[in-house]
Amino acid sequence: QVQLVESGGGLVQPGGSLSVSCAASRSLASIYTMGWYRQAPGKQREMVASITTSGRTNYVDSVMGRITISRDNAKNTVYLQMNSLKVEGTAVYYCHAYFLGREYWGQGTQVTVSS
Repeated sequence: QVQLVESGGGLVQPGGSLSVSCAASRSLASIYTMGWYRQAPGKQREMVASITTSGRTNYVDSVMGRITISRDNAKNTVYLQMNSLKVEGTAVYYCHAYFLGREYWGQGTQVTVSS
């Protein structure tokens, strides 16, 4: 099993930056894919970014160039650095792990982009 704990959400103004973190309960080297999803009010959950054990990244088109996913294997932590945030980025951001054929989710962290 994998436990995921997010942190770092909050309120940020449009155009601002915010970083969220996800601490995993086991070594990232054993988890093939880690990622971030988000769910805005009234909308379906969507993938924002993902990163594999080899470091290959994938981003949804709407965040390309503004958001960066990274991992620190020594800390078993995945980060999502978000720049030039837009109001439509307001959502609960969830950490996701795909491990031994199963999906695992964190509890989510709220990111609100508002002036």
